Amino acid sequence: MVRRFLVFGLVLALAGVALAQSVQESIAASGQAAIKAAIARVAPAVVKVEATRKVSTWWDQFFQDPFFRRFFGEPESTQTSLGSGFVVEYAGKKYILTNYHVVEGATSIVVTAQSGESWPAQVVGTDDLLDLAVLSVDGMDLPVAPLGDSDALEIGDWVIAIGNPLGFSHTVTLGIVSALNRDVPKPDGSGYYRRMIQTDAAINPGNSGGPLVNAYGEVVGMNTLIARQTSSGIAVEGINFAVPINEIKLALAQIVEKGRVTRAWLGVYIQDVIPGMERQLGVREGALVTEVVAGSPAAKAGIRSGDVIVQVDGQKIKNSNDLQMAIMYRKPGERVTVTLVRDKRTMTVDVVLEERPAEGKATPGQTGVSKFGLTVQDLTAELKSRYGIAQDSGVVVVGVEPGSRAYWGGVQVGDLIVEVNRQPISSISDWNRIVSQIAEDEEVLLTVIRSGRTRFILLP
Repeated sequence: MVRRFLVFGLVLALAGVALAQSVQESIAASGQAAIKAAIARVAPAVVKVEATRKVSTWWDQFFQDPFFRRFFGEPESTQTSLGSGFVVEYAGKKYILTNYHVVEGATSIVVTAQSGESWPAQVVGTDDLLDLAVLSVDGMDLPVAPLGDSDALEIGDWVIAIGNPLGFSHTVTLGIVSALNRDVPKPDGSGYYRRMIQTDAAINPGNSGGPLVNAYGEVVGMNTLIARQTSSGIAVEGINFAVPINEIKLALAQIVEKGRVTRAWLGVYIQDVIPGMERQLGVREGALVTEVVAGSPAAKAGIRSGDVIVQVDGQKIKNSNDLQMAIMYRKPGERVTVTLVRDKRTMTVDVVLEERPAEGKATPGQTGVSKFGLTVQDLTAELKSRYGIAQDSGVVVVGVEPGSRAYWGGVQVGDLIVEVNRQPISSISDWNRIVSQIAEDEEVLLTVIRSGRTRFILLP
């Protein structure tokens, strides 16, 4: 009798193991089928983008002499960059989306489909803030990539990158959403890419401009940026960034209609309300105004530093990101009602928005010697206005070389450098004199003022 029970128990156990194994196999098969279906839905709409541009070399400078041009002709120095793109539809017409940095300055652009068929492409318009370019192609007949909702993404969601890394056409990689709403420095140091999707789906040169796809076969982002190494030179992997597709949707209409994106501007520097501040501010969430730009729409409306913006036209503002999205895609000249909390009291003000100034553009002025990956200029009235600088001395950072010590140290365009190794910097002459005595590999301590606050930055 006991033996029968033992045998029966063993049979049940084996059946349970078999059932569990069958369930696991079914789950794996289902997951694989979903991923394959997602790839099949988007891959036919992905193209390779090849952009050719003229480049300047010392040889070109040599040929600036009319004598040499007369006898040797005009030199031709070109460079081809490789990226990816995908087909979308707007107002009944098909366009190709890719990164602006892939086609910037291009004299000719060719797009190639998965079938190998190629067409010349023309730039309809671009947006540097999103690193977005919209291309038109005559005679192209490719399927359209379905667009998803990047706001619905959650950390841990499966995502697929499709593109042409290192020229290997239509390569597919798989990963997850590692983080959301990342602010990432632009490689040229001219500001930040905002609200980026971070993923560990493998991305390499050539993937730029290609789609980031969810498990349902919908494009949720455009692959744009790769983190290669830390500030100390340690190689890193699995940290890649994509522009959210929802912002691209908002920009697409303007680019198609007028070639660029015009954004509205409130004119405030902001931060999130962090835990503990509610006792002083009287509110738990919102966008805390840290500084108001002189002469800006916010200044004209009476908004002050220390105000917490909690609504725009009745739309709830939980953090600084909410405020940016509530304002920037409105039209300049539009009037909005801003609800804010000041000294624990709620009040409303009407603000007439203006066009957002360009971000991170260098302005005329005396430029100092390049050092540590930095380009600096003397402080001028225009630079003071552009970056909201109140001080009257120092040098302004107008360029940060990608991958340099300054880049990884966290120096930003618009920073005002007032000391180098605790030695005062009041002008370009001070900068040139002091940094010329410092070796490139020597440890450097910079004193900078950013948004009215002093901070120390160590360049290892």
